[in-house]
Amino acid sequence: MASVVDICNLALAHLGDEATVSSIDPPEGSAQAEHCARFYPIARDTALEAHEWNFATTRSVLALVGSAWPSWSFCYEVPTNCIKAIGVLPPGALDDYSVGLPGAGSSDFLGYPGATLVPHGAVYTPQDYAIETDENNRRLLYTNQKNAVLRYTQRVTDTTRFPPLFVDSLSRLLASYLAGPVVKGTEGVSVAQAQLQAYRVVIAQATVSDSNQRQIRPAHNVPWISGR
Repeated sequence: MASVVDICNLALAHLGDEATVSSIDPPEGSAQAEHCARFYPIARDTALEAHEWNFATTRSVLALVGSAWPSWSFCYEVPTNCIKAIGVLPPGALDDYSVGLPGAGSSDFLGYPGATLVPHGAVYTPQDYAIETDENNRRLLYTNQKNAVLRYTQRVTDTTRFPPLFVDSLSRLLASYLAGPVVKGTEGVSVAQAQLQAYRVVIAQATVSDSNQRQIRPAHNVPWISGR
């Protein structure tokens, strides 16, 4: 598995730079290590945000804080390691696509406030929400879901969890950031654009590979069918 240093050296190799770094935390002292230390976290988080990666997806029961605005029933604090919110779910939801829930009008349905109705009374679990920042710079999530569970992309710093195609795409994105300070001038701009294009190609392959490693068949619980 690639380490942070391996990814940085791969990015430098994409630029044709013969230097190798041995540490970026702290930087070893070379200009390349300084640049990698500055840009690697940005490139990593950008690549993580680009897709709902299996290795970076998690769930967390949210901590209720303060009071919500009149338009929302509940206010929760967003986990500090959250890169991107994917869905707000009821605590008993099997997934964030759909689950077999009773139709509207039943007593069980009342336990899922804010559930979205679709034709024929089928119920889908993802809940409406909004993420904002308060005056204390806390990221807050507003929703009508009681005991909300957040499914989200988390910040992953352990590179041993990165699949090979993610490593490749991350190294290309990092190379596009490094091209300016390493190559410099108009040539650096051209190299940065070329590496960014390579990143787009590789990450497209990576997202397809990642998506193929999950299979979810949404369960449509439609009352007029289930009651037959």
